[in-house]
Amino acid sequence: MSLAHLHPGTVTGSGPVEAVTAAAALAAAAVYVSAAVRLRRRGDAWPRWRDASFTAGGAGLAWAAVGPLPGGPFTAHMVQHLVVGMAAPLLLVLARPLTLALRALAPGPARRVLPALAHSRAVGVLLFPPLAALLDVGGLWLLYRTGLFAGLPHEPWLHAVVHGHVLAAGLLFTFAVCGLDPVRRRWSPAVRGGALLAAGAAHAALAKSLYATAPPGTAFAAADLHTGARVMYYGGDLVEAALAVVLAASWYAATGRALVRRRRADAAPGRRAVTGTPAGR
Repeated sequence: MSLAHLHPGTVTGSGPVEAVTAAAALAAAAVYVSAAVRLRRRGDAWPRWRDASFTAGGAGLAWAAVGPLPGGPFTAHMVQHLVVGMAAPLLLVLARPLTLALRALAPGPARRVLPALAHSRAVGVLLFPPLAALLDVGGLWLLYRTGLFAGLPHEPWLHAVVHGHVLAAGLLFTFAVCGLDPVRRRWSPAVRGGALLAAGAAHAALAKSLYATAPPGTAFAAADLHTGARVMYYGGDLVEAALAVVLAASWYAATGRALVRRRRADAAPGRRAVTGTPAGR
């Protein structure tokens, strides 16, 4: 998030944090596409739409960091929030980067460490959907309803920490709700759906509060404040609806696979021998 967007009348520009973010996002997209290409060359299937999804997520992060953003200072900041904390994480997670890494990495230390990390207790705790929701939306309430937001333009280190938290928390929450990649525990659709509903309600309430009152210590034009709050409210609804669709689709697919397994088990020869008609009748 560019510091220049936080003060009316300042010149739009990018600092080192934004430049590093953009470069890292584009580099990650290049690494992802390269790994997917290697996977296909050896004969493995990997949908190309996942390449497009990850690339779009990386490009979105780069644009939000260094590109021109629409509207006044607060509206521009909210567009950044929507892209960095919600839209880009969804695009990145849909591409299943962990699954790709597990399939593309050659045998070696990295190939052994990554599954161990994904199935570690610490990762399992962080991916508990209610906790991920608290870290994500709770961090936003702390940012906008305290004096923290007003201090960002004056403390570059604080700006960098907040910038990283918004992205990391958004990725963590999206990863926890979607449940697409193999991790220690995949929580039930009810737990993930409940966390999504709670996070959506808290996010909408925060947007409404910002429509009424600017973050403490800031002074934005009323029109800019209202437009930014609308971007947060309606944009958040769109991303959360997309998350709900992903959650429902994954539940439907998992239910279908379980049904197929039961049918195969019922049709197995051993099963018929056990449940069939006894001899002599």
